[in-house]
Amino acid sequence: MGSYKYCLGFSRKFRFVEAQPPLDVKEAFTVYAEGGSHINAEQLRRFLADAQGDAGATAADAERVMEQAYQLRHRHTLGKLSKPLLALEDFHQFLFSEDLNPPLRSQVHQDMRAPLSHYFIYTGHNSYLTGNQLSSDCSDIPIIKALQRGVRVIELDIWPNSTKDDVEVHHGGTLTTPVELLKCLQSIKEHAFSVSPYPVIITLEDHLTPKLQAKVAEMITDTYGDMLFTAKAEFLEELPSPEALQMKILISTKPPKEYLESKIIKEEDQAIQKGTEDEAWGTEVPDLKAEISDIIKVEHVHSEHHHEEEDPDEGDKKPHQIVAPEYKHLIAIAAKKRKGELSDAFKVDPDKATRLSLSELVFEKAVISHGTEIIRFTRKNLLRIYPKGTRITSSNYNPLPGWMHGAQMVALNMQGYGRALWLVHGMFRANGGCGYVKKPDFLFDNVPYHIFDPKVALPVKKTLKVKVYMGDGWRFDFHQTHFDTYSPPDFYTRVGIAGVPADTVMKRTKAVEDNWTPVWDEEFQFPLTVPELALLRIEVHEYDMSEKDDFAGQTCLPVWELRPGIRSVPLCDREGEALKSVKLLMHFEFL
Repeated sequence: MGSYKYCLGFSRKFRFVEAQPPLDVKEAFTVYAEGGSHINAEQLRRFLADAQGDAGATAADAERVMEQAYQLRHRHTLGKLSKPLLALEDFHQFLFSEDLNPPLRSQVHQDMRAPLSHYFIYTGHNSYLTGNQLSSDCSDIPIIKALQRGVRVIELDIWPNSTKDDVEVHHGGTLTTPVELLKCLQSIKEHAFSVSPYPVIITLEDHLTPKLQAKVAEMITDTYGDMLFTAKAEFLEELPSPEALQMKILISTKPPKEYLESKIIKEEDQAIQKGTEDEAWGTEVPDLKAEISDIIKVEHVHSEHHHEEEDPDEGDKKPHQIVAPEYKHLIAIAAKKRKGELSDAFKVDPDKATRLSLSELVFEKAVISHGTEIIRFTRKNLLRIYPKGTRITSSNYNPLPGWMHGAQMVALNMQGYGRALWLVHGMFRANGGCGYVKKPDFLFDNVPYHIFDPKVALPVKKTLKVKVYMGDGWRFDFHQTHFDTYSPPDFYTRVGIAGVPADTVMKRTKAVEDNWTPVWDEEFQFPLTVPELALLRIEVHEYDMSEKDDFAGQTCLPVWELRPGIRSVPLCDREGEALKSVKLLMHFEFL
C-alpha cells in the first residue's frame, strides 16, 4: 500500500498489485506444458530451442535453468529427490530474470585473429578527467572505472610539472588539477584486464622534452615489464590481432617533439560562451541527414586549418630536436601527423600501418568529400575521432558516422553522460563486452563501386519486431515519491533504432497511469537496411503533465546480437550504470 499527499492534509492510498504474466507468456506456458499445470525439463528444453532460438539447448541446460528459476521464486534449492517442475509463476520469473534470460550472449564469439584495424575499439577521451574539461580534477579513478566497464583505449595528456623535473597528467592550458603519471600507469596495470583479456592501448598526448621522455620510458618499462608490446620497427607493416595481443599493453603516440604551448586555452575561452548543459538524460542524438545538411551550410565558415579542428598535439617538430631513443622504441602504434590536404591524410601506405587522429569537426567535413577514402584507409590503419574543444561540459558527439566509415577509435568522454554515450555503451555490449567488436564485412569490400555509403538508401535486409510487455523494479530502487509526490508514476517507453539514416527512428508506448509495474503490451516493427550497424534504443520516462518528464532508465543493445524470443532487459541510469532491479520484459523477432 502506498500513501501519497493529496489536497492539503489528506492522503490517497494506492494498493500495489503484482503484475500478472503477459498473455504471450501464458500461451507459451500452456503450449509447452501440454495442457498441464507445470513444465518439466524436457518441455523447457523444447521451449528454449523452438521459441528462444537456443537450438543447442540440452536437457542438462534446461534442468540447470529450472533449478535456478525455482530458487529465484522460492528462495531455496530443490531437494535431491525432487523432480524440477515449474509452475506458471516460476516460468514467468525465469523469463524476467536478466541472469537466466538475458537479451545478449555473454561470451566472446567473434573471430579475434584479424588485425586491430578490423575492429571497433572501446575508446575514451581525456580518460583522467573526473568532470568538465576546464576545471575538474584529474585522477586515476575515472581510468579505473573506464577499464572496469571494458574500455580498451585510455588517453593520457602528459606534461612537465611546475619544476620541469617530473611528469604529470592534466588537460593542458586549463585549470584542471594534475595527477601523477606514475599513479595512472600503475592503476592501468592493476585494472587493465579485470573484465577483458584483450589489449589495452594507451594513447599519449606528449608535451615533453627529450629528457622527460626518457623518464617516461623508464616509468613505462618498469611498470609494465613483459606486459608491454613493442614493435621491432618504427612502423608496423600490419597491425597485430587482439588474439595475439592478449594481456598486452600498447603505447600509441606521434613521433616525439619538443614541449609546446597548448592551443586548448583559446578554444576553452570560446567554449565558455558557447557551451550548454545537456538535458537531464542528454540531448537527443541528432538525425544524420540533418547533421550532414548543417555541416554543408557552415562549410564556408570553417577553413581547413581552423584552430578548433586541430589535434592539440599537432605542433610542428623542430628540425634540431633530439629524440629520446628509449621513448621512441616504446611506441607500438605510431600516430602520423596530418599535413596538407585531407585527401593526403587518407592515403594508404602498403608498408606502414599507422594511426590518424581527427577532431569531430574535421571528420564531419571529411565524410562529405572523402567518405570512400576514409573507409579504404581504415581497412589497414586506425582512425581516432575525438570531441571538439568546445565540449567543456564533457558532452559527446554522435558516434555512428565514425563507425559507418570504419573508424575504430571513436573517442568519447566516458565521465560524461547522455544519449551519445549510451550508444557507445550499447555498441560495446556486443561480443561479450570484451571491448573489441568486429567491423561488418561490407566495410572491407574491395570492389570499387561497392564501397559502402551510409547516405545511400539500400533495400530492407531484415525487419526487427519488438514487443514491450511490461516493466518492474522501480518500486525497489526508488522512493515512492521520487517520480510524483501525489500518485504512483505514469511510465511510458521509448523504443527505436540508431543506425544509418534510413533506419533511424524512435517510437513510444502509451503512458500507463498510477502503476509501479506498468503493462504496455505494445508491438513495433523496424525495417532495417543495415542491421549490422543498428542499435536498439530503449528508454523509460515518467510522464509529467506540468513539468518535464522524469528519466526512469535506459539501455542500448546491438541489433545484430539480439537473442530472439521473450527476454529480460535490464535498464541503466543516465551514467550508464546498471540499476539494481529495474528491467523490462520484451520479445524480439526477426522477419
